[in-house]
Amino acid sequence: MARETFIDTSGFYALLIKRDETHEKAAQVLASAAKRRARFVTTDYVLDETVTLLCARGQAHLVAPFIDSTLKSQACIVEWMNPDRFAEAAKFLNKHLDQGYSFTDCVSFVTMKARGLRDALTKDEHFDKAGYVALLRNG
Repeated sequence: MARETFIDTSGFYALLIKRDETHEKAAQVLASAAKRRARFVTTDYVLDETVTLLCARGQAHLVAPFIDSTLKSQACIVEWMNPDRFAEAAKFLNKHLDQGYSFTDCVSFVTMKARGLRDALTKDEHFDKAGYVALLRNG
């Protein structure tokens, strides 16, 4: 099985918005993954957060094509919330309240752990804090 990379809200945003400072780097990661036939993993919570961000930043016209292409993609797996994952994310959040993680971050972390993922297409420093690799951060 090809290696998987988690994709977070800032990763989706960087891919969608050409003027984003990490757009080129995100596009390179996507192209490299396509060559290796690697897949991306995300969650329904990240999709929700991405749609909210697009709307808040005046990019609502991108919402329908973003959702449509993501849900139809063979290269992106969407992990959907269930009661067990919710409980695990809540437990993780309660254990790390001092870190400033959002609940969506915690859902992402428990999803990554469950799938054995290390890398995330994100610039969110919380991924680094939680022991993952934020591919769009410095370096």
